[in-house]
Amino acid sequence: MRMTERLQQWGGRAMSRFSFRNATIVVCFLNLITALFLIHCFLSSPTSNGSDSVLLKYVKESEELRRAMEPVELIKRVREIEREGHEEVETVQEKDAKQSAALDLISRLNNHRSYSDADNQKALEEWRKRKMERARQRGLGKNGTTNSQE
Repeated sequence: MRMTERLQQWGGRAMSRFSFRNATIVVCFLNLITALFLIHCFLSSPTSNGSDSVLLKYVKESEELRRAMEPVELIKRVREIEREGHEEVETVQEKDAKQSAALDLISRLNNHRSYSDADNQKALEEWRKRKMERARQRGLGKNGTTNSQE
């Protein structure tokens, strides 16, 4: 049984040396090393400076080629045609609106004249009658004042 006693003693010592505190310190140390390694990988460029300049050169050349292949004059002409089309539509719509408003006004005036001619004649006759009545009353008033003064 000495063997089992020795194993228990050896296991007990190992267990006493491997406490939760020691385990926490080991885990934190491994996490710190992993974090430093990841930061180093993210911050370091995956390619060297020489290949970066070559890659940048290719990107610039491809951008210049793309711009050179654009039909700039055609695009400008299309935009001009679109603007002209919009301007023509707007002027036609303005002319149509003005013309329709003028026609509407003319028709309303013609309708109003036909309805109001009879009304105007009646109003004119009434106005003449009132005017004649006032003139007659003024004439009577003058004659009355002249007679009373004499």
